[in-house]
Amino acid sequence: MEGKIEKTGGGNGPNLTSGESSDGEEQDEPSSTNQEQAIEDTLANFREKWQKEIRDSPNHQIKPKTRISKETDQVDDGEHNARILFLKGIEMEKSGKFYEAIQFYRRAVQIVPDIEFKLERMSKPKLKDRQATEDKEKGDIFTETIEEKHESSDENSEDEEILEGELLPRIQKKLAKGYPLCVPKFEQKTTHISELPVEIIFYILRWLVSADLDLKGLEVFSAVCRGFYLCARDPEIWRLACLRVWGLNCGPSPDTYQSWREMYIERPRVHFNGCYISKTTYIRPGENSFQDQFYRPWHLIAYYRYLRFFPEGVVLMLTTADEPAQCVGLMKSRNSRSPVLSGYYRLKNDKVVIVVQKQDAKTVAQVTQGYKRHSRKKDAQENAEQTFHLELQIKGHRKKMHVQLVWTHYSVFTKYKRGDESTCNFDLIANRFPPLWFSRVKSFTAESDAPLI
Repeated sequence: MEGKIEKTGGGNGPNLTSGESSDGEEQDEPSSTNQEQAIEDTLANFREKWQKEIRDSPNHQIKPKTRISKETDQVDDGEHNARILFLKGIEMEKSGKFYEAIQFYRRAVQIVPDIEFKLERMSKPKLKDRQATEDKEKGDIFTETIEEKHESSDENSEDEEILEGELLPRIQKKLAKGYPLCVPKFEQKTTHISELPVEIIFYILRWLVSADLDLKGLEVFSAVCRGFYLCARDPEIWRLACLRVWGLNCGPSPDTYQSWREMYIERPRVHFNGCYISKTTYIRPGENSFQDQFYRPWHLIAYYRYLRFFPEGVVLMLTTADEPAQCVGLMKSRNSRSPVLSGYYRLKNDKVVIVVQKQDAKTVAQVTQGYKRHSRKKDAQENAEQTFHLELQIKGHRKKMHVQLVWTHYSVFTKYKRGDESTCNFDLIANRFPPLWFSRVKSFTAESDAPLI
């Protein structure tokens, strides 16, 4: 066989070559045609890939974006021109050229109808950003809450006394440099409390504390910001509170205490924004049943004692079997009604001495003249005045101060109308006279009748 098969890279098929020249010339024409078709196919595939890459590329939307940006630029140019005209009108108005100012205003409104409101919205963020920058440079001391200060103090392992001793002088030093009392965190449409003079805020705080000495509300107020914290530490408010609690025994100065506030917190006293409550239980034997003589019942008796103190020395006492939810409302007012008893108390060191009087008056509705002498004798025995004398020691429990009253003395003095008197002293058995525990009642301080004076 004369000839051979060779593979060439230029075509898609094999080239057949032979020794004869005529056979080789006949085979060149189909080979060149196949090569051209392959090149065209390769170019077509390249064009499709190239066009696909152009469509998928992010720069494919250049023309639409350019069109939008041109429209935006035109709008921005219009607002810019209107802003310039409106500002020129403001300058003309300030200089007294009102006619020229109206012309500039009119031209600005023709371009952008709400240009005045847009200028106002643009100016407010600038002022806010400027104020925020100044606050940041100054340390932003009046917008940081007291809770954040406590958290930072816990991280540094500082106790509460060191925090109180360092925080108050630091805030006073900052305020002396001319810082505002407080700064609103958000934009306000109405007058903010920071616009009020400090004297007005102190007067509001006296109403907050009120004549009932709601110092709990004052402490909540101090947790808002550092400026309010400083106002709540006003020595005059705490001095008036101490005078209202101890009166003449308060003294002209805190003496051993560092401040009036520390004196009010540390010195033994009673709480005024709630009741002291104790629950007493005992077992009482009952009568035998007439059907079963061998059955004898036993009764579990439970009753409560309530004490409510007022700053001026008035105390209310109630002994009843009703639950606290039903009784605390009866002790809200100083003008108590039966069965609530009213009296007075005095603080003596760490003890509170209470005197409560009970008037038990029984009258005979129908009395004849022949039976009048016997009726008067009976009334003299029944109509008697009872005076309860209590002495309780003020104690704390764990971290809560002045929350427990422990019995140290209890007696009842009875005086009859005919002149007889008797005194009954009680043995203070633990299960019969358990200590009274303080429970806060929010409704007692929900309203203020008079400021602290």
